Formats: sequence, structure tokens, C-alpha cells
Amino acid sequence: MPNYEPHMPQVVDPSGVDPAAQARPLGRTTDGSRRATAAETGGTPLVHFEGTSNPYIDYQSIDLLLSLQHPRSSGYDEMCFFVMGQVKELLFKGLHFELANAQLQIRDDNVGNALQILSRAKVMVQYIADSWNVLSTITSEGFNEFRDHLGTASGQLSFMYRHVEFVLGNKNRRLAEAHRNVPHVWPALLEALESPSLYDDAIALLSRRGFAIDQEALNRDWSQEYEANASVEAAWRKIYETTSTNDELHRLGEALISLDQEFSIYRWRHFTSVERIIGYKPGTGGSSGVGWLEHVTKHHFFPEIWTISNQ
Repeated sequence: MPNYEPHMPQVVDPSGVDPAAQARPLGRTTDGSRRATAAETGGTPLVHFEGTSNPYIDYQSIDLLLSLQHPRSSGYDEMCFFVMGQVKELLFKGLHFELANAQLQIRDDNVGNALQILSRAKVMVQYIADSWNVLSTITSEGFNEFRDHLGTASGQLSFMYRHVEFVLGNKNRRLAEAHRNVPHVWPALLEALESPSLYDDAIALLSRRGFAIDQEALNRDWSQEYEANASVEAAWRKIYETTSTNDELHRLGEALISLDQEFSIYRWRHFTSVERIIGYKPGTGGSSGVGWLEHVTKHHFFPEIWTISNQ
């Protein structure tokens, strides 16, 4: 990247931004009102609005969103790092929304709805993995220009990513407790840690559909990472061996393993990108850095389905 102190264009005057986290007031329209407006404007966009904002800004608090980028160094690559980090957090929130709703649909025996939702979740994971296309343009030299300014900040402290891992079943109390001192974040994260995962609900679904599932897989300490269970493997094996690919349980298994595969690709791209940028230096947040990332690339959320596929 260019070796000079970057110019930082100011596109928003922060003194005029409403910092409230709540949705801003916004009117509603109908097909009829939109037709009437288009007739009045001759089909050209509206440009005159009352007050000190406009509906597009207010709908998504765009001025607030675009005033939250605060690079702390003169390193050129930091703005890219900053923006892409925030983009990933938003994508993790969107992914968590989809997974949480897929879980509720499975819990309510609406497998068809869950399959539709999981198809979007899979694409979102692919999109998150593609964020490394941009982040990988950061060079080792460029990263070192601002790395010291991160303090001990690390992606491992992303509570939104932790929510995604927890809803998929990769529980870790120690990593969750990094947020124990954050009162507006900790309660929801603790609840996620101690609640069944999407896969736990999928296993409960198999039990309701007549498959013999061990009680230790149906009633356990949900805060513990899921461990493969022989009865769950036997259930998935029977589904794969005795049903057609159009059977909804078969399709659910395929949707889960496809999601798991895309997540493994995301982790691998994270690992290889960081390996290139920082090598084997320790991470900013106390981890071994690349060594830690390499370890987590081997994790699977749904181990029994992988076992059947491998066999």
C-alpha cells in the first residue's frame, strides 16, 4: 500500500449525529401513495425533505454508521482493516439472526422453513469468507504500521462471533467470560452459552421423529461443547441409507454439513491470511496467533454427519 500518511475525508460532521441506538421515527407508504408521489414528481426522485435528515439516512441511521470509523494511527492500511472488521461484525449479526430463526423452526418441526433459512445462512458464511479477499490486500508492513495501536484488542473478543459459534454448538465458557464485565452484552451471551444449540434442537427433532437417541444427548449441560454420540450417528446413518435425497431430514443433514463446510473454509481463509500478514508472532489478544487459528480450523459443528460422509 502507499507509504504515506493517508488523507481522511470527512463525510459526516459528528456534532450533528443522533447517537441513539433506537430506531428513528419514519413514515409509512403504500402502493397507492407511492404511485401518487411518482405522478407528482414526474418519476424523478424526491429531493426536498423537512427537518435535518432524510428517510434513507433515518431508516438505517446511516450518518451514525458512517461516523463510527476511528483509525488510531497514520498507517494507510488501518482504514481498510477498521471498515472490514465492522463489516464482518454486521455480517455475523445477520448470520446469527438466520441461525437463531432456523433453530426455532426446527424446534417447532417446521423443517421446510429451516431449510430455506439455512440456504441463506450458507451464502452469508461464503460472503463472510470473501471478506478476506479485501483484508488480504493488507501487507505485513502495512499491518505493522498500526498493529501497536490495537492494544490487546483481538477478533477473539468479538461477542457477535461468539454468539454465532454458540448457536452452532461450539461452546467455550472461558472465551465467553471475556465479556463478563460488559453488563449490556454479558446476559445475552451467558444465556446463549447455557442454552441448546441449533444442532441440539436438530437432535431433539430426530428423537421426536422416532429415532433412538441417548438421553445424554438430549439432556446435558448445554454450556459444554458438543461431543459426538453413537446414537446420533446411528440416526443420521439410517436417514442417509434409507431415505431419498428429497426427504426433509436428509436435506437437513445436507444443509447442516454444507454450512459446516463453508464455515471451515472461512476459518481456513482467516488462518492463511493471518499467517501471511503476521507470520508466527503472538496475537494481540494473548493467543499464539496463527497457531491458535490453525487449531480451530479442524473443528466441526456436526461431527456425526461428517463421519457418515467420510465413510
